[in-house]
Amino acid sequence: MGDGSDISVGGWPFYLEDLSASVEINLSNAISFTHSSFITSHLTLDLWAVLFASNTERLTEFEVQSNQKHEIIIFLDNIYKITAGFFVENTIVVAEGEMLLEGVFQVFNCGFPPLEGRDKSLQFLAGHDSFGSGTLTEQEMTSHIIRMYSFVLYTSNSQTCKVGREAVNGNVVILSDIWLDNEEVMGKLERVLDAFENEDFVPCLFVLMGNFCSHPCNLGFHSFSNLRSQFGKLGQMIAAHPRLKEGSCFLFIPGPDDAGPSTVLPRPSLPKYLREELQNHIPNAIFSSNPCRMKFCGQEVVFFRQDLLYRMRRSCLMPPSTEETTDDFEHLVATITHQCHLCPLPLIVQPIIWNYDHSLYLYPTPHTIVLGDRSEQKAFKYTGITCFNPGSFSSDGAFVVYRPDNQEVELSSL
Repeated sequence: MGDGSDISVGGWPFYLEDLSASVEINLSNAISFTHSSFITSHLTLDLWAVLFASNTERLTEFEVQSNQKHEIIIFLDNIYKITAGFFVENTIVVAEGEMLLEGVFQVFNCGFPPLEGRDKSLQFLAGHDSFGSGTLTEQEMTSHIIRMYSFVLYTSNSQTCKVGREAVNGNVVILSDIWLDNEEVMGKLERVLDAFENEDFVPCLFVLMGNFCSHPCNLGFHSFSNLRSQFGKLGQMIAAHPRLKEGSCFLFIPGPDDAGPSTVLPRPSLPKYLREELQNHIPNAIFSSNPCRMKFCGQEVVFFRQDLLYRMRRSCLMPPSTEETTDDFEHLVATITHQCHLCPLPLIVQPIIWNYDHSLYLYPTPHTIVLGDRSEQKAFKYTGITCFNPGSFSSDGAFVVYRPDNQEVELSSL
């Protein structure tokens, strides 16, 4: 069959929909396959499907329907293995098996679609700018010029930040969860700034990711004036480090609980009211959307601040496989890269503005993906893509120093 199919919910059992045909499916003898190879045999069908299910306690049966008068039923009672990743509603899967005489599709293999390499994707795009900010010039490829692309108030926006070459290295310092209303956190941040101020070469970029307040700012929050003054104090703290102020750029990315019109993705940049006092002290500060994309030293980097690991794990239709890895972060990386999407959760769990869903695409795959998450600090290289979580600075004092020229990740903490 080799086409795209869709599994939707119709109570119990589950449903898979297809535009051309459907057959009954049985997964009782299914085994796993690697992401790069498939097992084929006589009378074998490849079934591409989108998983949908309403019962997260036990995934036992899929019923597949289409425009024709046929049905596909999938039994998952006796599945022994699945590939790495989180299988949640809306994830695209590949099922391979054999059509039986009684009209049941017996599935042998099930997993995510193979991942297409970046070079191959760019070849197919034939020069199309999927990044959104234009092609890098030769000067930008070799100098410390950072080109940002974000969605500010739901309109596309491209920004360029030029960094002086003298006394500046190509390092990027990334911190997540900067609680401005917590004196202990601000003290730790000042220690970090002091350390880099005294280095021979200061970093070219600091990325500060939310949440910027220890309390959610969208649920009856009434202290916006205090938060505005706290951003002003942060600006004063940065300005007290003259080498960093002059030689580094500062990028601010909102977190899931920061002030904004809603919690849907993509999230716009922080409101102008909150950031005005900080910008008076740090004119070269950049306030971006979440997610945000950056081009620097010929590398494409995607930043995304969301507590994604917890939400994906909670939404799993079945426990993740332990055959390839037992690390949840590696399962998360495998999921978003093979799905080519930063947040492949159902819309009922995480609403997305449909006209801007492309801002979450991971196609072509970037060189680096930064997943700001409050879970444990991690770094992992998957099929040539550097992926890492800087950890929670407020909770653990964790942060990351990233070197784009060689994609080296240095996990750090106070």
